[in-house]
Amino acid sequence: MGKLTDRIEAMAAPLAAEAGCTVWDVEYIKEAGNWYLRVYLDRPEGVDLNCCETVSRRLSDLLDEEDPIPDSYILEVSSPGAERVLRRPADFQRFLGEMVRLRLYRAREGRKELTGRLIAHDEDAIIIDPGDGEVQLPMSEVAQVRLYVEW
Repeated sequence: MGKLTDRIEAMAAPLAAEAGCTVWDVEYIKEAGNWYLRVYLDRPEGVDLNCCETVSRRLSDLLDEEDPIPDSYILEVSSPGAERVLRRPADFQRFLGEMVRLRLYRAREGRKELTGRLIAHDEDAIIIDPGDGEVQLPMSEVAQVRLYVEW
């Protein structure tokens, strides 16, 4: 579905720009028997409801017109949130020095989650500092990386 999400992102990007936002990510996934098309918007000062509503209405009309998805689906337009998932190299670069939480495919030293400051990242490895020294992990062991906010 990568190509579909790329196409949807290309459709949504100019609409988001008109609303003063950028497209952070697009997901097309099936959950509990329903397909969801999720478009996540971002902007430095935060995404508000008006931004989401504006993009959602315009994108919904455009999707109805172009009809790139043959199945029925639920469209959701929102902020990626404070604890957003980092996926692209630019995401990691933007948040160097910030706290992240890594979810691992398999437990390492009895833990499947690690939290620490993002020190470095490339396609092969990620380095974080959980506070007691740097830890380097191959990206092949990392299921997900999210920003971490201590509430």
